[in-house]
Amino acid sequence: MAANTTPESPLPVGEVSRLIGGWIDRLGAVWVEGQITQLSRRPGAGVVFLTLRDPSYDISVSVTCYRQVFDAVADVVTEGARVVVLAKPEWYAPRGQLSLRATEIKPVGVGELLARLEMLKKSLAAEGLFAPERKKPLPFLPQLIGLVCGRASAAERDVLENARHRWPAVRFEVRNVAVQGVHAVPQVVQAVKELDDIDDVDVIIVARGGGSVEDLLPFSDEQLVRAVASCRTPVVSAIGHEPDNPLLDHVADLRASTPTDAAKKVVPDVGEEYERVRMLRDRARRCVEAFVDREERGLAHALARPSIEDPHRMIDERADHVASLLDRGRRCLGHHLDRAASELTHTHARVVALSPAATLKRGYAVLQRADGHVVRDPGEVTADEALRARVAEGEFSVRVDASVDAQADA
Repeated sequence: MAANTTPESPLPVGEVSRLIGGWIDRLGAVWVEGQITQLSRRPGAGVVFLTLRDPSYDISVSVTCYRQVFDAVADVVTEGARVVVLAKPEWYAPRGQLSLRATEIKPVGVGELLARLEMLKKSLAAEGLFAPERKKPLPFLPQLIGLVCGRASAAERDVLENARHRWPAVRFEVRNVAVQGVHAVPQVVQAVKELDDIDDVDVIIVARGGGSVEDLLPFSDEQLVRAVASCRTPVVSAIGHEPDNPLLDHVADLRASTPTDAAKKVVPDVGEEYERVRMLRDRARRCVEAFVDREERGLAHALARPSIEDPHRMIDERADHVASLLDRGRRCLGHHLDRAASELTHTHARVVALSPAATLKRGYAVLQRADGHVVRDPGEVTADEALRARVAEGEFSVRVDASVDAQADA
């Protein structure tokens, strides 16, 4: 319970420690899982001191137990082993230190580890962290590769040597970390995050050689899996050998069976690429040559056509036809004109023959009164009336004789 204190009446350190110890003493025993990082078994001492660490977080707690408790599992439990302990929290007042008093220790077996990993795998898969659509494609030719591996390890040597043998110009940004033990998870996570923050890094390889299930356990840690899933840079998992399958393989953008395989999958082979370029160049040349040959044959075929070989031939043929039609047209037009001229001549002769002028030329005359009226009957005129006589060559005046009336009366 909270104590009533003020600046004027504070609690002494010893009292605070006593209160904390009293509260902790009321706590019951709990089962705790962790990894042993330190183990102290002093000869003749009746107590064994352990440090139990959570591999996923930077948290450790001291554990003490009687020698007979530890001796029961001493043959199978060493530093780095994962264990489950039944312990009660204890408070050491003089130093203000919390520890656990273990009454039972059980090593975590491989079967149990695999079962827990399977449960974690299903949980992460349900979140979609292993979905294929989340996988990012690797660059064709990475300029700078981030490598997370153990210091001076065979995995580092395999990746560097094989990659540089395949493409000598490739560059690496290496982060040496612990690849097993209690410090592996935080160091690998930190290295992956550092490389992901470098803009020039095109791809990240996390590599480790083979080992037991316990040795590869850090690469199935949930914290590491989530860190890789959140990377914007493609990540390649190259852990162990072909049969090994940590959870990192499922969340990574590409799984390589070994570190050597990772180098082959990430870095193209300069010889193979040169050969591919040569083949593509030859293929392109053949395509161009085939295209040119096909077009040349088409052009030759087109030039061999009569209309192209002798372009004036069609014009000449048409010119003869046009000349023939023109001559025929002229002849037809001439015939029509001649016939029309003949008809016109005949019509003109008939018109001339029937015209008054022709009658006048035969000696006839036309008498007209003063008003221009033509005289057709003698009764139309009177004696001594002046008339105009029109003949072929002109006209003149005449006067009606008086005897005309007498003859008209008779």
